[in-house]
Amino acid sequence: MSEAPNVIEELLLVMRRLRNPDGGCPWDVQQTFKSIAPFTVEEAYEVADAIDRNDMTGLRDELGDLLLQVVFHSQMAAEIGAFDFNDVVRSITEKMYRRHPHVFGEDVIPDAEAQTVAWDEHKRREREERGDQDNSVLAGVARGLPEWQRALKLQKKAATVGFDWPGPEPVIEKLYEEIDEVRAEFTALKSAPGDAAVHDRLEGELGDLLFVCANLARHAKVDVGTALRRANSKFERRFRQMESLAACDGTKLSALNLEKQEAYWTRVKLDE
Repeated sequence: MSEAPNVIEELLLVMRRLRNPDGGCPWDVQQTFKSIAPFTVEEAYEVADAIDRNDMTGLRDELGDLLLQVVFHSQMAAEIGAFDFNDVVRSITEKMYRRHPHVFGEDVIPDAEAQTVAWDEHKRREREERGDQDNSVLAGVARGLPEWQRALKLQKKAATVGFDWPGPEPVIEKLYEEIDEVRAEFTALKSAPGDAAVHDRLEGELGDLLFVCANLARHAKVDVGTALRRANSKFERRFRQMESLAACDGTKLSALNLEKQEAYWTRVKLDE
């Protein structure tokens, strides 16, 4: 533990060198907060992927990549005199003290659920102190989140005042209702191909359907991101197996019609 400050200082030095217009890396020098932001999000997902795979070596490396993003943003901020890495560390440390008075003070919070409520209340007071006049229950849900995460946060916020389904059964009924509405818009689109208004309605109904799917996952206590990553992984695994089977038969999937491709898909599913 005693070596940590030196290790961090070395990383900060590396980033300063990379960003130095005189002898630094041309790619790093030309980056901005906006250009780097997608990489920051991507690195967070790669951390989650390593966790899903229980890959501790990979997790170590991906956490390093994510830390580099924090250092990168901090260096760019230091260059314009906004803040530096030490300010970032102080800010989050102070926040942890402030939002955990039951740990660092005399407050008593009995369980994790109560802590979630207290955390939201701390965030609300902090917004007020910053002059934020948004008093909605939905205040503070970041617009920069992936939309499925934002959907879940909006739903959870609304549930704090009782605006929520009582269980998964009515959500499933709502899911069927939304599917019927999507089907109706697809039918309308067949009658009026290229109609922008119909396409816009279809987009809206598909959005409603996805929103309800997220709500159903929430009621089932299933993490949407984890469930979708599992589905993606399953599809990728099966598709690669289809390619391998086709290759063993001396052909390529691209050379086959859909019926024959689906026959390979069925073989893969049966093998599993």
